Amino acid sequence: MEDNAKDLLLKDAKAIEKLISNQKNSLCIAHCKAFEEVVDTQMYGFSRQIDFAVRLGLIEKKEGQQILADLEHKLNELYTQVYEKTPEYKEV
Repeated sequence: MEDNAKDLLLKDAKAIEKLISNQKNSLCIAHCKAFEEVVDTQMYGFSRQIDFAVRLGLIEKKEGQQILADLEHKLNELYTQVYEKTPEYKEV
């Protein structure tokens, strides 16, 4: 059961990553505050899913924290890629 919970959480993490990745080309990330709210909401909901799985004993707390940290790292990389390609956000 633990593997099923972890697999589902990793699948949800991948879906959030894909949500952001799909917006890279549309510049929505750089210009759309509503998109930031969607990502924040998705991340909050995902963190609650992780917490719930930990409380049920389906995954270890350390495992849950690692899943969140990995997702946050990937999202930060995607944001960095977008902002580096957006002229108004490049340092002068």
